[in-house]
Amino acid sequence: MFHAFALTTFFGLPLVAYGGLTTLVLVIFTATVGFLNFKGIHTIPFKWHPVLALITITVAIIHGFFGLSIFLNF
Repeated sequence: MFHAFALTTFFGLPLVAYGGLTTLVLVIFTATVGFLNFKGIHTIPFKWHPVLALITITVAIIHGFFGLSIFLNF
């Protein structure tokens, strides 16, 4: 059931691919916020770093679940 949803295509790509791309962008953005604050550039306050990290972990878990559902057929 979940594997059918994970393989649903939008604009030619399955949903699991969009989850992976979203996870990658969130990881890069989270690291950028932390790095800029470390260098003293506080354009985006550091309080957003843990929030972005939590969102990134959540999206990565959903992406992993969809990826496993494709191979394990659940």
